[in-house]
Amino acid sequence: MGAQWKHAGKMENSSKRGALISKLVKEIAVAAKVGDPNPDNNPRLRAAVEAARKASVPRDNIERAIKKGAGLLDEQVQFELITYEGFAPHKIPVVVECLTDNKNRTAADIRVLFRKGMLGSVGSVAWMFNRLGVVEATCPNQPGLDLETVAIEAGAQNVESLEAYEIPAGGIGGRFFCEPTDLDQVSKYLMSHGWSVTLSEMSYIAKNPMNLSDDEKKAVVEFLGTIDDHDDVHRIYTALEG
Repeated sequence: MGAQWKHAGKMENSSKRGALISKLVKEIAVAAKVGDPNPDNNPRLRAAVEAARKASVPRDNIERAIKKGAGLLDEQVQFELITYEGFAPHKIPVVVECLTDNKNRTAADIRVLFRKGMLGSVGSVAWMFNRLGVVEATCPNQPGLDLETVAIEAGAQNVESLEAYEIPAGGIGGRFFCEPTDLDQVSKYLMSHGWSVTLSEMSYIAKNPMNLSDDEKKAVVEFLGTIDDHDDVHRIYTALEG
């Protein structure tokens, strides 16, 4: 079923690692601002912190981002969520979410980045996606543990196994899909049953994923990678299969 598009190779050099850390810290600050600043009571924040730790973000950076988002520092979080819709090469639908403190700058940059595709208006491609809650989580494997059973008990509609590289050795991992109103419930159920939640967010899930040839897919991946490298780009969702 898929979830957000992920830029494989983000860690290939120090500059991209710095950009990744910046995005992870921004997500922590926003999650702390819109919800409880205590990760134990805020699944989105806890997932953001877990993702940051997994990427070896320094502890001081994480704690400062939480305090900034909670309004405990002089500098305030002023990021605004802006969503852009359009098409990548070969008419692949794309939804791009940005967190920005300067809408005009971001809009101008996104227009430039879409030169090899086509930037659309609000609603131009969103109808091609389902709006669902997505929770990604892992836990140590246990005899008889079944992902589908866990999904039912957690209140999720569907689940798919994570890729092997996303799961700790000897563990099990799943991507759980649920109604938007059930996102908090599913996240809290998993956390209370020993699962480590690394993602808890609203997502755009393509209704009809599209297959391309290897050469066509390469062009789309390069296009998405260029967009993802922009500092303000927070999430990318696409109908590209795989």
